[in-house]
Amino acid sequence: MKSGGSACRNRAKPDGRADRPVAALISKPEKIIFIRRDNIGDLVCTTPAIRAVRETFPQARLSILVNTYNAEVIANHPDIDRVYIFQKPKHARNRRRFAVLWENFRLFQAIRREKYDVALGCGMYNRTLSHYTFFTGARKRIGYCRGNQGRGFYNVPLTEAPAPEHEVVKVFRLLEPLGISGLPGDLFLVPEAAELARFAAFTAARPRDKDKPLLAVAISARIKNNRWPLAKFATLIEGILARRQVRVLLLWAPGSEKSPTYPGDDEAAAVLVHRFRDRVMAYPTPTLSALVAALFGVDMAVTLDTGALHIAAAAKKPLVALMNPDKALVWYPWHTAGQVVVSPGRVADIPVEEVLDAVNRMIAAFGA
Repeated sequence: MKSGGSACRNRAKPDGRADRPVAALISKPEKIIFIRRDNIGDLVCTTPAIRAVRETFPQARLSILVNTYNAEVIANHPDIDRVYIFQKPKHARNRRRFAVLWENFRLFQAIRREKYDVALGCGMYNRTLSHYTFFTGARKRIGYCRGNQGRGFYNVPLTEAPAPEHEVVKVFRLLEPLGISGLPGDLFLVPEAAELARFAAFTAARPRDKDKPLLAVAISARIKNNRWPLAKFATLIEGILARRQVRVLLLWAPGSEKSPTYPGDDEAAAVLVHRFRDRVMAYPTPTLSALVAALFGVDMAVTLDTGALHIAAAAKKPLVALMNPDKALVWYPWHTAGQVVVSPGRVADIPVEEVLDAVNRMIAAFGA
């Protein structure tokens, strides 16, 4: 452990690059596993790195470790050969904690039997992430350290950049020890064909104003500080509908707000549906695959700082994102026509008028 800490301090430059020439660290890996243990948007922001590794090592076997919450978003990715899925105990309230941890232990045993050449701990330094990367048993384990934190778990450690950088860039820089550098490409997702067909059937059954562009308004955010009041969403939708330029599709996280495991916004959506009735289309997305298909199926979107933002960016949709200033530096819409509306305080403080102005600019640029 002590020698690992020394490596963490001495083998990485302040800008995050490894000291030794990248080609000398890891050459022609045959098995590579990405570790992405967090949220939906984080996983979507990893897809440019996945694509770059596939293009550089077309014969390599690429795997990824994800959780039950975000796994669906990567299910159809053509660059991934195998997906390992673990469960967080907090997402299994109806199961004994020991049973969940035992299953996860058996999963890591299966990963270790594969004898991976490289494991990539994707994202900023996190103690659990460093542990999971270590548990893979990979010959080379790449990830970010923070001072002495992470010592002994990464044997190809990097240091996070001193200035804020987009999550896509942060993950992409982990590829330098593989000899991959340059600028990251686009986010990349593949929606399920069956879900695309279901969404197309849903919109076809509602032909009113079918020639107008379809604008999705996604009202949900898991993190409290990323939420916007329901009353402001209602006022925004009224303002959008008043101009009669687009159709509005309502999207929300499925489930009750009282759910202890996966709280959703069924109650909030019901309030908006009751208010607007047939003036908006309310599309239930009981699965993540359904949400992906819906955002690929619309023409543009309004979202909070949540997974829907990055899914819409992967679909190359024009969008308006409501964000905190600090988060906007790291999580802004990547490689799409995105406008970010921020408030010096909370997202909840963003005025409706500012959001509506941004939406109107987006609609005008779209040509509606």
